Order: sequence, then structure tokens, then C-alpha cells
Amino acid sequence: MNGWVYAGLIAAVVVAVVIRRLRGEPLNARDLFAPPVVLTGLGVWALARRHGLGAADYGWIAAGAALGVALGAARGATIRVYEREGVLWQRYTGRTFLVAALSLAVMAGFAALAGHFGLAADARPVQLSIGPGFLGEALVVGCRGLASGTPFAPERRASGLLDRLGR
Repeated sequence: MNGWVYAGLIAAVVVAVVIRRLRGEPLNARDLFAPPVVLTGLGVWALARRHGLGAADYGWIAAGAALGVALGAARGATIRVYEREGVLWQRYTGRTFLVAALSLAVMAGFAALAGHFGLAADARPVQLSIGPGFLGEALVVGCRGLASGTPFAPERRASGLLDRLGR
């Protein structure tokens, strides 16, 4: 698949998640954890296909992923988690976007530093830049949800064509 098409698909998924969370959405475990797990898995898969990386490269990649998780956790602390209709909901706030902007700046600085010390520019797949951040966010939001005592929202049912096919 063309790299630009692949990057476009990833961007579309990220934009869709952000828009849903900006409007507010029921908080269920699948929607919370599936995007970061899938993105991180795709990033690891892409990294496994990359040849010629040394131990120092993997060290930078691991540090970048850990930094991404930490920055995502900071972002997750700014998300509003609340009860609505008897279940948990989540909504991004203005502070969430402020932390996201600061996180992008920190990650850009980290990438520049990694490049300065010799990490190959294409050694860290885009998915490994995004996935760990969403994973850190999901861990914090998930823990806050569990601590609230309010149940997570149920999984949404498939609708439309998928529903008709199942009948």
C-alpha cells in the first residue's frame, strides 16, 4: 500500500476518534482500548519489517514510546469522565487540546534529538508515534472510570447492513 494512503487512513482514524471524543461519547472498553492497541500493533509490525536498525535505534524507539505513553497519560488526566444515562461518558476539554499541543512539541523535540544522535528518520513508524500516546490516555481514563464506580457503557450494536446480514 502506498505510504501516503496508509498515512491518510491512520490520520482519518485519529480524526474520527478525536471528533467523537470532542462531542462526548459513551465510554466503553473496546472503543477506549482498540484504537491504541491496533495502532501500536501496526507500528510494531512496520518496525519488524524495517531492517538495519541497531540497539541504539531500538533504545530511542523504546524511549519515544515510553514518552508517548507518559504524555498520553497527562492528556488522559484532562479528559472529562462523567456519568450520563447511568453509564460512563468521556469528553475532550480545552485543556486536553492544550496538553496535546504541548505533547506534539515535546515529541517533535524528541524526534529532532533522536535524529541528531543518529536515529534513522524512518525508523519510528507513525503508528508508534500515535498508538502509545492513545494507550497512555486510555490507561488513565480507564482507571478513572473504574474508580468512579459507574459502569462502562455497553458495546454498541452493529446496525444497518451488518444487522440485516445477521438475521
